[in-house]
Amino acid sequence: MTYNFDKQTCRRGSGCIKWDYPLPMGVKLTEEQRERVIPLWVADMDFEAPEFIMDALRKRLDQGVFGYTMVMDSFYQAIIRWFATRHNLQLRREWIQYTPGVVPALSAVIKAMAGPGEGVIVQSPVYNCFFSSVRNDECRLVDVPLLRRELPDGRFTYEYDYEGLERVCSDPTNKILLLCNPHNPAGRVWTPEELRKVGEIALRHGTTVVSDEIHCEIVSEGHAYTPFASLGAEFCRNSVTLCSHSKSFNVAGLHTSFLVCEREDWAALIDKAINVNEICDLNVFGPVALEACYSPEGARWLAEMNEYVQANYKLLLETFQSKLPELKVCVLEGTYLAWIDITPLGVSADELEVRLLRDAQVWINSGKMYGSEGYIRINLATQRSLLQEALERIVATLA
Repeated sequence: MTYNFDKQTCRRGSGCIKWDYPLPMGVKLTEEQRERVIPLWVADMDFEAPEFIMDALRKRLDQGVFGYTMVMDSFYQAIIRWFATRHNLQLRREWIQYTPGVVPALSAVIKAMAGPGEGVIVQSPVYNCFFSSVRNDECRLVDVPLLRRELPDGRFTYEYDYEGLERVCSDPTNKILLLCNPHNPAGRVWTPEELRKVGEIALRHGTTVVSDEIHCEIVSEGHAYTPFASLGAEFCRNSVTLCSHSKSFNVAGLHTSFLVCEREDWAALIDKAINVNEICDLNVFGPVALEACYSPEGARWLAEMNEYVQANYKLLLETFQSKLPELKVCVLEGTYLAWIDITPLGVSADELEVRLLRDAQVWINSGKMYGSEGYIRINLATQRSLLQEALERIVATLA
């Protein structure tokens, strides 16, 4: 490999959420135990930014002046080139709006496209901010859970409930259908056929599709990300896509993302919501990093990062199958997040999160926050030695 993903960088004491965040309520550790905690929770990589990103940021840093910034045309052109060459999606400059994050963009789009009390459709388990954004915008949450499917190799995966989606979309008070593509936390990389079926349901009933595609570059071998908007002109016009380089290149702290909306009337409503919420400015380093990421060097780094994460998933899968076979692991097609069924343990996900943190000093996510009790989520985007140590501790605690 060109890039060294095994290199450990001390992140403690840097104000890093993943490593410095206060312990959950009710968990008390000694100082020594706190220093031993291996955090595998929040979706944040432990990999250092590669030199091509650092060089671009240093060049901007060396200017020495950090006043108010504007987004230059090169920002938009980088997005357009990247999606055209990498994902066969032809975008136009006027379709793209920048925001400081996908979650603020999600909230603004919901506010623009649905009124208080109107329905927003989600499919649990799903990214927790889907739930909070719907609540914060005073909309009504409509959940059509994904369908779990067991596989011959002992793992499981998820599928869309098309009948359920047809039913809720037929209700004219349900205005928005939220997609997570690729899916967090289930790890699905939806196929064009699956996305097209969902899109056709939405078109039949006039339901707007809002697709969170922030994990789009993190895809396992043998799978391919399909932008929802690439399925056809009618799907593009009936959707809003939320995306960012931040998850794939681990630069979320630079607070830069973008959304894609073809329709001028919808774009105007969204722009108004963005400005009403005062989320219309970026910091000086965010656009610089995006342009560096969306480059040939960025594509090479992603290829190696994905290979490393897949090897980490293989390690986790083999460990659970051999040491904790009663706990089934979900197939990982995309993202760096492993989703695990813990129901055979007979404890809640919240209880297990506390237990592993207290007894093993390993911090994972409870599945309850994603709308599915009985599961946990484990972040694989860390050094293999740390993951190995964490897995050994988990096995020692649960076996």
